[in-house]
Amino acid sequence: MHWLQDPNHGNINILNNVRHSASRHYRKKEGEYLKAKICELETDSMINDIRDLYRGISDFKKGYQPRTNTVKDEKGDMVANCHSILARWRNHFSQLWSVHGANDVRQTEIHTAELLASECGAFEVQMAIERLKRCIFIRC
Repeated sequence: MHWLQDPNHGNINILNNVRHSASRHYRKKEGEYLKAKICELETDSMINDIRDLYRGISDFKKGYQPRTNTVKDEKGDMVANCHSILARWRNHFSQLWSVHGANDVRQTEIHTAELLASECGAFEVQMAIERLKRCIFIRC
């Protein structure tokens, strides 16, 4: 830091050398990161993981986009506090559950469903999941 306080020719050269080495270091790290991402995309392509492949390509196309952690409350005001955000989501989903009658589910029904699931084999559970997925996609 002494090169900033005493700006003579020697200190300016030292500062420029430090800046140059820092820039070279970060360019090298960026190159390594890009090579790793490209290898990851090639792997996704080879194993036919198309969803991750296209997600990775779109991330490259979009570039870095900072994400904000804010939501709107009931009044329409923006909320950024993590506790307020959690309370807002809790309230939102409790309203959704109450509208669709999910509060009427009794504990015994849940216990019965768990017993049925434990008695079924893995194949039956997988088939039930596939049927549910089809039902969800048909409704949308």
